Amino acid sequence: MIILHGASASPFVRKVLVALALKELPFEQIQQIPFTKDPVYRNINPLEKIPTLQDGELTICDSTVICEYLEDAYPRPALYPDNAVDKARARWYEELGGTRVAELAAGIFFQRFMRPMVLKQEADEELVKKIIEKQLPPILDYLEAQVPAEGFIFGDFMIADISLMSPFVNAGYAGYEIDSARWPVFCDFVERVKSHPVVNQILVAEAALMGRG
Repeated sequence: MIILHGASASPFVRKVLVALALKELPFEQIQQIPFTKDPVYRNINPLEKIPTLQDGELTICDSTVICEYLEDAYPRPALYPDNAVDKARARWYEELGGTRVAELAAGIFFQRFMRPMVLKQEADEELVKKIIEKQLPPILDYLEAQVPAEGFIFGDFMIADISLMSPFVNAGYAGYEIDSARWPVFCDFVERVKSHPVVNQILVAEAALMGRG
């Protein structure tokens, strides 16, 4: 039995949940928060990050490593393109979604959700303003030119699609919305990914866990 460690609301855990669902793989999920200094979890993942996946005797960490393993071990349906050029593009989009896009979205989420709701602190709105007005626009300009006006990036729904969309779910929990007038193509793309039956089911379950359903 596959075991997935990680909190559902993490954009990285969400990506793996989508991969498991698309491949129709049975699994057990343990809701694990990162960086809790939990000695049991630290023995599984010394970085204390999420997600971590166990499949039999194998234990691996990092959402990209996990998704690539699932693709190799359970190849159908494919979550990455077959040809080298598109596969390279897919890996780049996954990297971008998991680094700069995730970092900026997390900045908004931490300030406007975690600080007031969990830490009982005021948000640093100057920092949020900098992210929204200065740091995110060049990334969104780039993404506007990368995603298709219809459908998904490589035709079939794949990891690249969820990787670029997932961080914006977390930013959305903090009240951020992509400006549909300025970035209409990417905004529509995000909504299409959210509306995919597998993604929608995961988002509904996630919202229920967070008490937002």
